Amino acid sequence: MPLTCLAIAPSNADESKVARGKYLVNTSGCHDCHTPWVMGPNGPGPDMSRALSGQPANEQPPAPPVLPEGPWVTLTSASNTAFAGPWGVSFTANLTPDKETGLGKWSERNFIDTIRTGRHLGRGREILPPMPIGVYRQMTDNDLASIFAYLQTLPPISNKVPEPLPPASAAAH
Repeated sequence: MPLTCLAIAPSNADESKVARGKYLVNTSGCHDCHTPWVMGPNGPGPDMSRALSGQPANEQPPAPPVLPEGPWVTLTSASNTAFAGPWGVSFTANLTPDKETGLGKWSERNFIDTIRTGRHLGRGREILPPMPIGVYRQMTDNDLASIFAYLQTLPPISNKVPEPLPPASAAAH
């Protein structure tokens, strides 16, 4: 008798959690920075074929720029995934469940701890601007768990995001 594999359908609770996470991701601005932008017929917009994959690995940044005179605080890359400011250059993370370059090896606890502490995996380097960590820190653990559950349902995209760069003044020393 042949063996058959039965797929286990997610429970209604799991479906509800993923649906809540999708709603939160789509209404909380996650795609604004974590999805690379491209120029389209109506101007720049997110490239949903690379949804939430972060700074494109093939777009290696130059040295950190010096901010121009005036009231400027940040400069943004054309893909809207790299940001330069007094902190240096930060790159948006790959939020897809790719095991090598995204959140595929993370646990729900790692994700919640990252948001709660403002540190990578809850203990590593600081999460840099423009990530509004103070805003997301206000979310409930249930909402953050829902976001993580939704992110785990995305197609994994292999995209190794560069490490942050120090400020131009620090790089000159």
